[in-house]
Amino acid sequence: MNTIHVSASRGYDVKIGHGLLPTLGAEAAKLCKGRTACIVSDDSVAALYEKTARASLEAAGFSVFTYVFPHGEQSKSGENFLMLLRFLAQSHLTRADLLVALGGGVTGDLTGFAASCYLRGIAYIQVPTTLLAMVDSSVGGKTAIDLPEGKNLCGAFYQPYLVLCDIDALSTLPGEIFRDGCAEVIKYGVLGSRPLFDALKGDYDLMEVVTRCVQMKRDIVEEDEFDNGARQLLNLGHTLGHAIEANSDLTLSHGQCVAIGMAKIAEAAVKHHICSAQTRDEILEVLQKFGLPTETDQSRESILATALGDKKRRSNTLTLIVPQKVGECILHPISIEELPDWLL
Repeated sequence: MNTIHVSASRGYDVKIGHGLLPTLGAEAAKLCKGRTACIVSDDSVAALYEKTARASLEAAGFSVFTYVFPHGEQSKSGENFLMLLRFLAQSHLTRADLLVALGGGVTGDLTGFAASCYLRGIAYIQVPTTLLAMVDSSVGGKTAIDLPEGKNLCGAFYQPYLVLCDIDALSTLPGEIFRDGCAEVIKYGVLGSRPLFDALKGDYDLMEVVTRCVQMKRDIVEEDEFDNGARQLLNLGHTLGHAIEANSDLTLSHGQCVAIGMAKIAEAAVKHHICSAQTRDEILEVLQKFGLPTETDQSRESILATALGDKKRRSNTLTLIVPQKVGECILHPISIEELPDWLL
């Protein structure tokens, strides 16, 4: 097992290894004074792992409630958020008690935001079961729900008390969900690790890949917890990706859209003489190796209109994350008037 400590406004450990889900109860008992826990999960993940999580918590002395919602991004909604809060109130959870986010990024975002709001804040543990959630969304304390006007527009920075990454959970992932996570892994390689990027071209060890990505995110979060500087680098591929995702009415997955966003920003970087055509081609090659898309049939106009509502916009400025070479990216602020020139 690998343990990575995150020193943020609340410090916590990220534990990465095989067979960790059965240890959930013992880990929770160390962190939580109360002995009531609510597992939050979608219907797909609950069918696979809720029983094991519940048994572990009950063996550690917890009374356990479970809130299950339909899988998919559409459940990261205001309506579902309020239903979850009402369920917690009806279950009489107190400030001493605990939420457990058992699932992927949607579950983690929804549960974390509920934990930040319920009784003005209670403890929560992230138990990510997808590659994307393990390497990215479960770490760093970003929590959110979507609004009809855009993705992740309502949320809070609220750090978990523990992140428990059981690598064995990845064995049950459908191929397309696994590939979503690969897009985020590729993002980390392009951002700051040539060795990680090169490893993805051949055989790689999943536990080491997850560990390296978490270490990189830890370093960035510790430098800029509230996303005002270096943490913006983690948005590589996301400004255009979020716009494409929203325009698709969520028929395209987050990972697919991030892949397209990375491909598009690499193309634009060549046009603006920030990176070489060779760097662009390397990025496209690895994305395509993992079966990720690099093109969209959405119009420039529709992507532009949605991108202007991006939550990362500051007044009349939007900061793009642009690759200079594999393993090195820059923050590149542009005015809103310049954005069309970056949409190829």
